[in-house]
Amino acid sequence: MFFILSKTINFLAMPLVLVFLLWITSRLIRNRKWKKRIVMAGFGLLIIISNDFITNEVAMLWEPAATPYQQITKKYKLGILLTGVTKSNMQPDDRVYFQRGADRVTHTLQLYKLGIIEKILVSGGSGMIATRARQEADEIADALKLMGVPEGDIIIENKTRNTYESAVAVKALLQDDYQPSDCLLITSAYHMPRSQACYKKAGWSCDTFTCDFLSHERRFTPDVLFVPRAESVSIWTTLMREWAGVVAYKISGYI
Repeated sequence: MFFILSKTINFLAMPLVLVFLLWITSRLIRNRKWKKRIVMAGFGLLIIISNDFITNEVAMLWEPAATPYQQITKKYKLGILLTGVTKSNMQPDDRVYFQRGADRVTHTLQLYKLGIIEKILVSGGSGMIATRARQEADEIADALKLMGVPEGDIIIENKTRNTYESAVAVKALLQDDYQPSDCLLITSAYHMPRSQACYKKAGWSCDTFTCDFLSHERRFTPDVLFVPRAESVSIWTTLMREWAGVVAYKISGYI
């Protein structure tokens, strides 16, 4: 029930959906004063979510800062890589199809090559309602092998469907041989606050490494300040779905 409910909330939290709901509502009500206000609210929301400067400022406030590799002085036995970066059921199925978020994999690989982490645990099955032919953790593990990571240095957890399930499963998998201090949690910057909270709630609070940033360096050029951008709408969609996930997790007691 929670799985379906969270997906429904995520859909309703999409900014363009909210804009269209406002405009549809304006067509249904009879009061002209409120009709005008709701139409203007829809246009105002559309301006905000398409503005690069506003979008970037909000993303910067939400995302934890990046950590330069040279500032990481500690060595970890395990890097916990959270999935959510591949496309499902693509054909031909003899390769891995990455979407946005591939930094999670490439930056984890860099952490491994630099000797900051000794092994990689890939955690995540499928967050899709529809059946997935192959679990995402298996696909990413295959990609890491192609990138030169020995099979013996890869641990796979491929049964979980969301971040909280991942935290619980990872703790159960690791608690006999590892400590939380041995681990480095790796995921996208926008996803890190919820991920860190889930792992803390599950009793496996570990250090973190953020990647795949939605935000960019602050700029005050005319194109950033005034020109609408479709990418900004996409960023708002990601952020609002993540915030909806945080709310759903709080209600469910997952964080």
